[in-house]
Amino acid sequence: MFSKILIANRGEIACRVIKTARRMGIGTVAVFSDADRDAMHVEMADEAVHIGPPAAAESYLVMDKIIAACKETGAEAVHPGYGFLSERSAFPQALAAEGIVFIGPNPRAIEAMGDKIESKKFANEAKVSTVPGYLGVIETPEEAVQIAGEIGYPVMIKASAGGGGKGMRIAWNAAEAHDGFVRSRSEAASSFGDDRVFVEKFIENPRHIEIQVLGDKHGNAIYLGERECSIQRRNQKVIEEAPSPLLDEETRRKMGEQAVALAKAVDYDSAGTVEFVAGQDKSFFFLEMNTRLQVEHPVTELVTGIDLVEQMIRVAAGEKLSITQSDVKLDGWAVESRIYAEDPYRNFLPSIGRLVRYAPPEEGTDGGVTIRNDTGVTEGSEISMFYDPMIAKLITHAPTRDKAIDAMSTALDSFVVDGIQHNVPFLSSLMKHPRWRSGELSTGFIAEEYPDGFQPMVPDAEAKRVLATVALTMEALRRNRLDHLTGRLRPHSGAVRENWVVRLDDEHLPARLVTGMPATPIELDIAVDDGPVETVVSEWRPGEGLWRGSIGDQDVCVQVRQIPNGYRLEWQGFSVKAWVMTPTIAELDKLMPAKLPPDTSRMLLCPMPGLVVSINVEVGQEVKAGETLAVVEAMKMENVLRAERDIIVSAINAAPGESLAVDAVIMEFE
Repeated sequence: MFSKILIANRGEIACRVIKTARRMGIGTVAVFSDADRDAMHVEMADEAVHIGPPAAAESYLVMDKIIAACKETGAEAVHPGYGFLSERSAFPQALAAEGIVFIGPNPRAIEAMGDKIESKKFANEAKVSTVPGYLGVIETPEEAVQIAGEIGYPVMIKASAGGGGKGMRIAWNAAEAHDGFVRSRSEAASSFGDDRVFVEKFIENPRHIEIQVLGDKHGNAIYLGERECSIQRRNQKVIEEAPSPLLDEETRRKMGEQAVALAKAVDYDSAGTVEFVAGQDKSFFFLEMNTRLQVEHPVTELVTGIDLVEQMIRVAAGEKLSITQSDVKLDGWAVESRIYAEDPYRNFLPSIGRLVRYAPPEEGTDGGVTIRNDTGVTEGSEISMFYDPMIAKLITHAPTRDKAIDAMSTALDSFVVDGIQHNVPFLSSLMKHPRWRSGELSTGFIAEEYPDGFQPMVPDAEAKRVLATVALTMEALRRNRLDHLTGRLRPHSGAVRENWVVRLDDEHLPARLVTGMPATPIELDIAVDDGPVETVVSEWRPGEGLWRGSIGDQDVCVQVRQIPNGYRLEWQGFSVKAWVMTPTIAELDKLMPAKLPPDTSRMLLCPMPGLVVSINVEVGQEVKAGETLAVVEAMKMENVLRAERDIIVSAINAAPGESLAVDAVIMEFE
C-alpha cells in the first residue's frame, strides 16, 4: 500500500479523497493555485505544493507541475479526482514514465472510453446498443446543420472530450444547430483543450441513468447498482439519487451486466461509470463511459456501504477486489443535492464572492437517517470565477425514498449560506414538487416545470401561517427581553399583549398570542389570520440564525436574518421579509408609499461577474428581438445575451476582453 499520495485536484473532491486516505493511514499532498492558497483542501492535506496562477490551464492542467510536486514530496501515486487531468490518457502515461502510480484506469481504457466519439465506435463494435448519431469529426457549422438534418431533429451537439454539461447544446432546427455547433466548439476548446464535437439524436422525454462499475487489475469487474441523474439544468446534473425509481430488478441486472461487459472489454481497472439514456418504457441506450470518479458517487456509497475512493486506491496498489457481485446489496435510498454558487432568480447565473456565513447541517446518523456534506469550503472561503461554482454536495440516506427526500428538505432548510447567491431555495422547492416526489422524471424536468425560470415562490396559506407564527414568537421574545433590561426609560412596553399584525412582504396578517409568556424555552399558543390556535415550542434565542421548533404537530426549521425592524425568513424555498407590529402601527404602515426600483429597461446589464467574449452589435444598429447582443463567459460557460425586444443600440460601454462586475452596463438602447 502507498505511504503517500498526491491529489491533483481542488475543492470538495480533493477534500473527499483526503478523508479516505487519512482513514487508511496514507499521507496526502495537496496542490494549489494562487486562487486556492487558503483553500480547505490545502489546510486538510499533510503537505501542499503551489503550482501556479489561478487559471487551470496554467496550474491544475499542467502535467509537469503535478509530476514535479510528486517528486518534491515523495508522493508514490496520484488521485486525479474528476475533471482537470482525470480523463487524459497522457497523464497516467507521463506518471508511469516517472515511476508514479495513477489512481485510476489504465491509459488504454481512458483512450477507448474517455473520448465520446471513440467510445461510441467501440460500443458499436462490442454490440452495445447506442443512440443514433454521426461519430465523425465535424469541421464547420454548415456541416453540422447538414448532419443534424439527416439524423432528424431534435439533435444533441456534444463536445467529444466534454463533461459537466459544458460543450453541449440541444438543437431543434437548423439555426439552433448552427449556433449550437459554434458555442459547443468554443466551450470545448476553452474547457478541455479539444474542440471536437459530434452530433447524435436527442431522445425526447428521456431519463439519465448510470451504472457504477468497479474493476481491478486481475480481470474482475462488478457493478454497484445505478444512479438516477435526470434532474438536470443546461445538461448539468442538479439532483441525483440511488437507486432509480424507474428500474426494476430485471432492468437493473441487464444494464449492470452490459456495463460490466463493456468494462471488461477494455480491461477496466478502477471505478468508472457507464451512462445510459433510458426511455420511460425502461428501454436504454449506451451514452458514454466516464473513466473517473463521478461527482455523484456518494449516493452509491451510502446505499452500498462501499467507499469508492478506498477501492480505487487499493486497486491502483495492485490489490484484488475483495467484493464480488453477490456481495453488492442496495440498502435504502440516497439523494444528493448540488449546492451551487448561482442565482436561481436570475436564470442561475454564476455568483462569486466571499462566504460571509457558511453553516451546513450537522453530519451524522440519527433515527435511521444519515446526513453527509461533501464540501471544499469553510466560512470565509472565496468562490472564484476561475473554477466550477459548486459549494458543496448535500446527501441524505434513509430507509425509503420519501424519507430520504424529507430528510433532504429539512437539511436544506438548515443550510445557511450568506455572502453570495446560491441555489438552495430552488433545491428546497424541488423537494416539495409533486412530480419529483412521484418519481415521474425526465431530463426535461426543470425546463418543463420551470419554463420561465425559477421565480420567487409566493407563500401559500400554510406557509404564511408558519412564517408569521415564527416571526411573532421571535418578536415577542425580543420585546419581552427588552422590557426586563435595567435602566430602560420605558419599561413594560407590553410584549405579552394578545393582538398583533405580522406583515409578510406586502401582506398584513392578524395574529393572536393567546397564552404563554415569551421566554426561552418558548411555549406559546398562537393563532394567525383567524386560523386555529396552535402550540409553538422552540429553544430559539435572539441572535440565532436558525429557528428550530414545532408548530402544532409540524417540525419546522426556518433561516432567520435580521433586517431593519424585522426579519428575513427562508423556509422550504420561500423567502419573505417579516415585520411584527401592533394593529395601530399596522394601519399607519399601510399608508406608507412603496419605493420603486430604478428603470434599467433601456440597458443591457452584465448578469454575472465575467469576461466579455464578444460584442455582436454596433452603435446605431437596429436589433430584432432574439438577436445576440453580447457573449459573456463565467466559470467556463459562455452565456449568450439576446435582445428581449426590437431596439436601437445607442451606446456600448464594454469591449471584448474586459472583466465586468454583476450589473455593469454593457450597452444602452434608445
